[in-house]
Amino acid sequence: MEQIQVSGGSSRNGAARLDTLPEDCISMVIYHTSPRDACVVASVSKTVKSAAESDLVWEKFLPPDYSSLVPRSLDFSSKKEIYLSLADDSVLIDDGKKSFWLEKGSGKRCYMLSAMDLKITWSDCPVYWQWNTVPDSKFKRVAELRDVCWFEIWGKISCGMLSKGTHYSVYLVFKRAGGRSYGFEDTPMEAQVGFVGKDAASKKFVVLEPIDMDKPSGYRYTSVSLTWVSREDRTRRLREVGGNVEEPKVRGDGWSEVKLGKVYIHDGGYDDDDDDGDEIEFSIMETQNGQWKSAMIFQGVEIRPMKEGGEMVITKGSNSDNI
Repeated sequence: MEQIQVSGGSSRNGAARLDTLPEDCISMVIYHTSPRDACVVASVSKTVKSAAESDLVWEKFLPPDYSSLVPRSLDFSSKKEIYLSLADDSVLIDDGKKSFWLEKGSGKRCYMLSAMDLKITWSDCPVYWQWNTVPDSKFKRVAELRDVCWFEIWGKISCGMLSKGTHYSVYLVFKRAGGRSYGFEDTPMEAQVGFVGKDAASKKFVVLEPIDMDKPSGYRYTSVSLTWVSREDRTRRLREVGGNVEEPKVRGDGWSEVKLGKVYIHDGGYDDDDDDGDEIEFSIMETQNGQWKSAMIFQGVEIRPMKEGGEMVITKGSNSDNI
């Protein structure tokens, strides 16, 4: 927010001028900023704080359908409290197949599509996949990989569900089953993110286990056999995909994530001329190697705004009013 600042000599004069306006006028000024800006400017004075915390301001930061997202059992005294509840904790929507929350500083929409809401090849066959319940998942069921050599997960989401004029990143959220996975070491997988029916999908390679180029040659266990993996094999596989591979990161909630790609939502979806009917599709697959893979749990795919200067970091909720 450039119009309202609270530090420095010249901005103190600007803050004083703001403080002389009627409270409803101050609210209208703050209305055109962001949740983070509203919290910052509230420190100027009691009058500005009252305006910055008004329902007029915070209802603008809420999604139009916010009343259907808030549990009726909860009682909130202000629109700001409702906003903070949607930013601190995600809520389940779409019959429990998706979770929704707001990015706290900007109010932009975030989603996770559960594994139940994704297309997973062979997921209806218990020999290859199992649908289980784990206590630290947002969702009722997660997909646990038993054994596959043909690995493929994909899904899509409507652009109308996302915040316009926003750069989004798409992440696969997963963790090892029983502390150890098989068949994912040194196995780059193809990931794509783009618009349905368009040619501009981004393509990259990712791994679900961190790459250790210093690991010595030796046998690697899969679920069905011993496989010899040498340093030369590891180097060759990376060279075949161009050497640029996205590696997973551990999140604050105990799960891991790997970035599948990114996409920009214009005011109308794919571009400014289209409507909200456009859809984003994303996928991750490995079908060429023939190596069996197992012992990995997939919670879903998360779609969240990119922060300026870097990626958002997922941590455990703090239930703090600070933005």
